[in-house]
This record gives sequence, structure tokens and C-alpha cells, in this order.
Amino acid sequence: MPKVLVTDGIQQAGLDVLTQREDLEIDRCWNRPSEDDLINRAANADAILVGTTSITGRIIEAARKLKVVSRRGVGYDNIDLAALRRHKIPLTIVGSANASTVAEHTLCFILALAKQTIAYDRATRAGDWRFRESLFARDLLGKTLLLLGFGRVGRAVAVRAAAFDMRVLVYDPLVSEEVITGFRAEPVVDLLHGLAICDFLSVHVPLTAQTAGLIGRQELAAMRPSAFIISTARGGVVDEDCLVNALTEGLIRGAGLDVFNEEPPPPNHRLFGLNNVILSPHSAALTEECAQRMDTVAAINCLDAIDGRLDPTVIVPND
Repeated sequence: MPKVLVTDGIQQAGLDVLTQREDLEIDRCWNRPSEDDLINRAANADAILVGTTSITGRIIEAARKLKVVSRRGVGYDNIDLAALRRHKIPLTIVGSANASTVAEHTLCFILALAKQTIAYDRATRAGDWRFRESLFARDLLGKTLLLLGFGRVGRAVAVRAAAFDMRVLVYDPLVSEEVITGFRAEPVVDLLHGLAICDFLSVHVPLTAQTAGLIGRQELAAMRPSAFIISTARGGVVDEDCLVNALTEGLIRGAGLDVFNEEPPPPNHRLFGLNNVILSPHSAALTEECAQRMDTVAAINCLDAIDGRLDPTVIVPND
């Protein structure tokens, strides 16, 4: 009987996909399992359905029957991809299941920063009615948004930003000009040039050896003092120390961050003391509806791999 090892909590919709199969064993390991525990449990697993738990090379080495690791999300920096590739085991993600939700969170950050929602709320509660005369807020109309990365989420953001009559630029060397212009966006060949003219930078690339620290001191210095940075991608793409310095030195106006180098961040993190930052706990995709979609797709990916009919569009490429 095939076995699916579920390493994190799963929504009922995803669990229902698995339990409807009578010829399937489901091993629920939801209480922060240790690596050794997962090694033992994975030994006879045909599929691993994983959220944020680390799937190390040792676990993969022990899983001799493994046909797939199914990630209930789109990022996979918690999984030893090199070990999977050595054993020719596919890693799947949930495709577009969370794209609209993360895009909405990104627009939430953009709007809150432009309209200075937190500052106006704070002033109102403090009785500072004259704060309305500060003209601290800004319009989105005519502002320039630079998207760093143009995958599923980046494209969903482009569509929504266009509805606010923003000018959308895209820096993604892996996406053709034809695809970018098809979304009413403009390709940017030189990242520093795009940074110099944008009002908002929104990060939508995975954390890899190539993207780690991609936005650092030089890139931040190229931006306008009135510009904002938003990241709903992965911590580490934007250099956190350089970002804090840029925010405190006035190199940029503010930031909206859903992701951090260390998660959860330490309670004394320097970002927590800044008033020009809006933060959320890596929750951009965590709505009730999106969680159900992601878990459903992740469960289907497990079954499809076991049945030998895995959709190639959800497999992480080998390059």
C-alpha cells in the first residue's frame, strides 16, 4: 500500500483528497518532527507532503521508495533540491494556487505605504486631526512599479497594478519581452536603471545562489529617496542589513516585508524599531481560501506521482 508522509498540518480540503483513497496509508507527522524521526518515517514513504519542515539530504537518502516531494507552496529553500536531483526524485509546487493571494498582499503593502495607513491611524487615535493637512499620502496613479521577477505572482501583481493606472516595469532576464508586454508591462534590461526610476520595487524571485543579496547597498543607493520596497518572496533576496541602513539613512522612504532572513525574526530585530516599515509574519499566502487551494493541489500532486501521471507544469525544473 502506498504511503504519504505529511510533515505539517494540512487543511481538511487537502486531507480529504488523500483520505478518499482507500489504498493509501497516511502518516501524519505534524508536531515539529526531528530529522531522525523523519528519517525513520520516510524509509517506506512513496510521497512526502511538506510545508515549512526541512527535508534534508539525510531524509531523502533514507526514503528509498520516494516518488515525489510535494511542497504546499511555491518556495522550496527548506528542501535539499540537490539531493532530490541526485536520486531523480521530482519536487512539485502548487503552481498558481497562491498567486492571486500573494498578489493581493503585495497590493495591500503598496496601498498602505502610499496612503501611509498606519501613520494616519496612529494620528487619529492620538487626537491629531490636523495630521490630515500633512499631505503625507501619495497617489498610485502614474507611479512606476518595478517587478523583480515575472513568474505567476509577478504577473498577477502586474494585472492588479494596471488597474490603478500604474506604470509597470519588469526585470526578469528569464522572461521574453513578448510575454512581458503581453501584460501591459515594460521590460527593463538594466536593473540599476529600473531602480533609479521606480516609485515602488516589488520582489518576486525565489531565494537561490543567484538571487541572494540581489538587492544590496548599491541597488538601494540607486533608488529614489521617495521610493518603497515590498518583498513577499523570500528573505535574503533583499540584504536586510543594507535595507535597515537605507531606511534609517533616508535612501528610501519605506518598506513592506512579509519575509525575513531568520523566521521568526529575533524580538530585538532592527526593523521592529522603524516607523517606516510595515511587516507581516510570512503570511502573504495564508488566507483560508488559499490554504485550502494549496493543500488540495499538493495532495493531488502526491497521488499523481504515485499513479505515474504527474503534471509536468508543477515540477520544479532541474536547471
